[in-house]
Amino acid sequence: MQHNWSRYLRIIVSGLAATTLIGLYFGQPLYGLTAGLIFYLWWTLLQAKRLYQWLANTGANDEAPQSVGLWGEIFDNLHKLNQNHLKTQDRLRAQINRVQESTNAMRDGVIMTDAKGAMEWWNGSAEYLLGFRRNTDRGQYIHNLIRMPAFKAYFDSRNYREPLEIHSPAKPHIHLQIQISLFGDDDRLIVAKDVTRLYQLEQMRRDFVGNVSHEMRTPLTVISGYLETLVDNADDLPPKWRRAINTMSAQSSRMEALITDLILLSRIETGEQTVHDSLTDVNQLVEQICRDARVLSGEKQHEFSISINDHRLLKGDESQLRSAFSNLIFNAVKYTPARGHITVTWSTNREGAHLSVKDTGIGVDPVHIPRLTERFYRADPSRHKDTGGTGLGLAIVKHVLLNHDGKLEIRSRIGDGSEFICHFPRERLVERVPEKAE
Repeated sequence: MQHNWSRYLRIIVSGLAATTLIGLYFGQPLYGLTAGLIFYLWWTLLQAKRLYQWLANTGANDEAPQSVGLWGEIFDNLHKLNQNHLKTQDRLRAQINRVQESTNAMRDGVIMTDAKGAMEWWNGSAEYLLGFRRNTDRGQYIHNLIRMPAFKAYFDSRNYREPLEIHSPAKPHIHLQIQISLFGDDDRLIVAKDVTRLYQLEQMRRDFVGNVSHEMRTPLTVISGYLETLVDNADDLPPKWRRAINTMSAQSSRMEALITDLILLSRIETGEQTVHDSLTDVNQLVEQICRDARVLSGEKQHEFSISINDHRLLKGDESQLRSAFSNLIFNAVKYTPARGHITVTWSTNREGAHLSVKDTGIGVDPVHIPRLTERFYRADPSRHKDTGGTGLGLAIVKHVLLNHDGKLEIRSRIGDGSEFICHFPRERLVERVPEKAE
């Protein structure tokens, strides 16, 4: 390239020198140089015009203008660049078409929007699941087409770790799971998955558990009543039957507790027991539960420490909160050895409110922690034979906290005890209204 440029420069200088010598021959060297410069300028402008016209009208099959010298090289190189650009463009267009064809073949709806939610592209499944129209909805804001406050809040939250479940705005019988991912300059890739069958199966499971629990309660109540009568009159029974009657009575009590927890969990899950956002005095609630826990402790003589660092009220359903808090505190009593220490703390910070229940029990292996809130999951099944646990306590706690926009954190290590922390958002704290003096 440097060699060609030097050659072209030598040609230009030689041409100017030739016109100058011709002018010198006629006694006007300056006129000869001027004439050479004018000719070179005219030639340059002519080639620039041809280049401009070619660039303005170039296409895939347009050949570059033919020229010689420096301009010939420029035309040839630009033509090669243009051909490479067109090939790259065709390749990218083919890849985009392939991606669009593959996403159109997906059963899940895929939508691309900009940072504000303006719809840029979506596949055919999105049209079916969400009712979008390709001719009129392009450029529309997606929250104007999916008119649900929950979706709008989820879209704006930028916290997409957990999916959102909603009913389809176009087909209410379809239950969708929405997952959003960020890409580019805060653009959104939205995937809508049809989970109607899973939703129906889960609903059937909940209904089955709830119905069976209700149906079992009546006959079990009758059996328990007769067993209580037999236990009260155990002195009139033959000695060999007394142990059997006592064992049956204990197991029927355990079954009653299990059915009670199943019914409560079913009501919380199905929404039958709705959340009444009343104002709950957590200080008073915790003190009441701890008094009951001391009675439950009995001969174990656990040492209780209660720390209340905030006296504001908590917006939530007191009945559900009582179930959650009592499950955690009573579990600490059941699984802490005699004369152990149980600490209950209610505190707040910038993130919200927190109820901590910490014990000095034997602890749980951290490998079990992710599954402790599953129904009937037991880290050590042998421990539940003595405590009579139903295996549903932490599942109830988890769902109560979900109903109150909270979450459960579990910290435990074998030999170091356990700590269960209920986290509530700051928005659920309400200042206590001073009582008017009489």
